[in-house]
Order: sequence, then structure tokens, then C-alpha cells
Amino acid sequence: MEGRPSRWWYALLALPVLGLIYPPLYARQDPELAGIPFFYWYQFAWVIGAALLTLLVYRATKRDP
Repeated sequence: MEGRPSRWWYALLALPVLGLIYPPLYARQDPELAGIPFFYWYQFAWVIGAALLTLLVYRATKRDP
């Protein structure tokens, strides 16, 4: 078991799905960010967040040769 990464790291990859699966939670105009409605910037923030989470999980579970 030594040297094997925990599979719990992969559960983090579900966060973007859970954050975007129910649009009525974020389907609104306010608060705006630099004139961009919440509906759009919230989804774009998840794009960046998902990329960072993917990088985190990759590095945590990467096996060194």
C-alpha cells in the first residue's frame, strides 16, 4: 500500500460538477463582477477552479518513476 496515492483525491474532481449541476442556484443577474452578470462569471470561475483542482489531484496522485 506504500507508494499508492489515496483514491479520495479523486473525489475532489466531483466539486465542479456539484457546483454547476443545478443552474437555479446561480441563474441570476446580481452580483455583477466588472459588469459581468453572476450567471456568467460563476461558471467561468468554475472553469479556472476545475483546472486548478485537476492539477492538484494530478500532482497528489502522480507516481514517480
